[in-house]
Amino acid sequence: MQIGFAVPVAGAWSTPANQVLIAQRAEELGYDSLWTLQRVVNPAGSADQTYRNVPDPLVTLAYLAGYTARVRLGVAVVNLPFYSPALLAKQAITLDHVTGGRLDLGLGLGWMPEEFAAVGASMERRGARAEEFLAALRAFWAGEAGQVSEYHGEFYDIPPVTMDPRPLQDPEPPILLGGASEPALRRAGRLAAGWVSSSRAKLADIGRSVDIVREAAEKAGRDAAALRFVCRGAVRIREEGDDASDIGAGADRRPLTGTYDQIVGDFDALAEQGVTELFLDLNFDPRLTGPDADPWDSMYIAREALEALAPR
Repeated sequence: MQIGFAVPVAGAWSTPANQVLIAQRAEELGYDSLWTLQRVVNPAGSADQTYRNVPDPLVTLAYLAGYTARVRLGVAVVNLPFYSPALLAKQAITLDHVTGGRLDLGLGLGWMPEEFAAVGASMERRGARAEEFLAALRAFWAGEAGQVSEYHGEFYDIPPVTMDPRPLQDPEPPILLGGASEPALRRAGRLAAGWVSSSRAKLADIGRSVDIVREAAEKAGRDAAALRFVCRGAVRIREEGDDASDIGAGADRRPLTGTYDQIVGDFDALAEQGVTELFLDLNFDPRLTGPDADPWDSMYIAREALEALAPR
């Protein structure tokens, strides 16, 4: 199982300088990938402080591409309804070239009504729109440079056009679809290079989702063994004796929550459930990202975690 790390993307510590520090050290330590996420807006007055100070994920990856050389760069996820197929196709192509062919493109449907309203997108029939979006996206990427692309569907109608350059990765940057519902999981199996879980996934039984994706791939005549199963691991580092309500006790301890030894011990359980890639994400720990968190303390913990959890 490959191990990645999420750069600071939520809270006061999510500065470009801190992102570079984490990215470069992660690459030195042998991590396989670095990850960002998307949050465009938040509802005013919300008690949920998870997504504070979130930068644009694609711009962030482009920035980090210039400070790294080997590690793959992924977003989990950008939401398809917020884009047109042509705009995202162009951005992804450009980013694929900027990263030197290291882009992993995670795509999702979105879930926050206020965010949909703010960007002028519809939440209706998101699944059907997503399937057309993927077909239209790939129409821009298919074939050789200069080849004419077009697509005609219910939601998207693209006249004969050309879009160059083509992606650097052949035939395209790996598309990883998010989503937790059974239709979303089956869509990933039928149409994508793999599936990426959300921060709210129940990691103790993530294998059930993996099995649904695999089954859908097999029914579609695809090689399920070639799919990637990427787990966003929301890590919470806690010491023995910390508040059990934040950790869970005994057999009910939350995976990837606890001491470093406990967290590392959870890696094998995830791999046994079919996870092929795990990226460790501290952005969902309020001790590091909440309104009262000190960014200096957050970075100290993150740098310690980078060392303690590095690939063996």
